Amino acid sequence: MKYGKILNVDLPVSRILMGTASEPFQSGGDASEILDAMFELGITAIDTARNYGLAEKSLGDWMEKRGNRDRVVIFSKCAHPDEFSSRRISEKDIREDFAVSTALLKTDYIDIYLLHRDVRDVDVSVPVEVLNALHSEGKIRAFGVSNWTLDRIIEANEYASAHGQIPFSVSSPNYSLAYQAEDMWGGSVTISGPENKAVRDWYADTRMPVVAHSPMARGFFSGRFTSGDREAAAASLDEFARKGFYFEENFERLRRCEIMAARKGCTVAQLSVAWLFSSPMDMFAAISTSSPQRMAQNIAALDIELTSAERDYLDLVTDSLD
Repeated sequence: MKYGKILNVDLPVSRILMGTASEPFQSGGDASEILDAMFELGITAIDTARNYGLAEKSLGDWMEKRGNRDRVVIFSKCAHPDEFSSRRISEKDIREDFAVSTALLKTDYIDIYLLHRDVRDVDVSVPVEVLNALHSEGKIRAFGVSNWTLDRIIEANEYASAHGQIPFSVSSPNYSLAYQAEDMWGGSVTISGPENKAVRDWYADTRMPVVAHSPMARGFFSGRFTSGDREAAAASLDEFARKGFYFEENFERLRRCEIMAARKGCTVAQLSVAWLFSSPMDMFAAISTSSPQRMAQNIAALDIELTSAERDYLDLVTDSLD
């Protein structure tokens, strides 16, 4: 495993986070066997959220059972729209989510706390001030955003700088080799695609850590189907993956992955992970799997090197490796 550093978090943060937006986490089931195996592989960071069902409970139960809270880096998220409101970014909303999350997690602090969605007509001062207050109270270490556009991040950090506040220090957008052609579930902000090159350059230049969600395009690069079998792809992918990634240009990316993976002696899944981490950005990725063997392969992919030419070829920037 490789590790990175996030501002105000003392522990090293594993480059690959264990994602909990899946079973048995979301139903609050016993995930001890899975988490034990992932921890043994060197994964120190767990990605969860208030709207991932009872995932926080599963994680909290495991940490209590193992007595390892001080060795785990918790990423959790708040302020996601719910059945009652799509505008959940007030101090009341954030603090209520925090109270529920920490009760389920059986902890009095969260290492890295992210706003799960933005409400663009709410002044950035509101969430910046609330998150700074939680930090001052010792309830969160670092904080940032998930699915926020770059202009809003810059606006928030300019406000923080002008008012002596701590800025957002982490961002979690959609990012993978597959281009997200359509918003999968409403509010999913992507930094993939040629139109977002300036955004990626900003992240690379500022060194703000990027935690990619859906880094394997919700299974598009899982290896469960080939680029030539559209029926198998449609059957394998869930409705969100089909909406976001089931497009011809992504099947061409998959075809090129198949060719290059064969040459490099790795799997398509590993090559997609290697592509992600070949980015000049300070990259982390949240990956969900119940298989320690598959996660071990993902971790091994961190050592696969890609040239800039290979990276561009896979992303359809160039048509050849010459």
